[in-house]
Amino acid sequence: MAMPATSADTRELLERSVRGDAAARQELLVCHRARLRRMVAVRLDPRLAARVDPSDLVQEALTDAVVHLDDYLRDRPLPFYPWLRQFAWERLVKAHRQHIHAQRRSIRREEPLEMPLSDDSIHELARRLIAGGTSPSSHLAREEERRRVRAALAGLEPPDREVLVMRHLEQMETAEIAAALGISLGAVRNRQYRALLRLRAALEGGG
Repeated sequence: MAMPATSADTRELLERSVRGDAAARQELLVCHRARLRRMVAVRLDPRLAARVDPSDLVQEALTDAVVHLDDYLRDRPLPFYPWLRQFAWERLVKAHRQHIHAQRRSIRREEPLEMPLSDDSIHELARRLIAGGTSPSSHLAREEERRRVRAALAGLEPPDREVLVMRHLEQMETAEIAAALGISLGAVRNRQYRALLRLRAALEGGG
């Protein structure tokens, strides 16, 4: 099984790709496959499970990226992973539109498509937040903690929850999140801090 690419690995592969190394270009795309699959799987609506394979969406996204790789290597408008992630996101949105929202003709092309997290993803995020020490309710049994964290996460505003998902489920770095969302590093940190404060408040006020 291939090891996940580090930032240093990606930088080296980018430089080799710019110099025309065909093997490096291929590796540059493939080494992020697992991260892309995790991003898709986290957000894939359970209703699509029987019809859409996350690996297929990732392969389509990588095929799309190949077409635009020369432009990226020339201009580098974003860090590489957030740039590559865009193609997987577009494929994911397209799958949701085709299979779930096909009859909702009121949705405009430019309108954001909300993709709520599955129960499994909420459970995993709750587990990671508890394991990371962000849950203030350590006196509760673990299962009760998870129940309350899941309920609190469901009550967060989507932008706040999205930062937590990107950080704790996708395991994106702060700079990658900033690039993906088009906001500053400080804004990412503030949004994550605000999300955790709201989560804590919901937990302390819940029962």
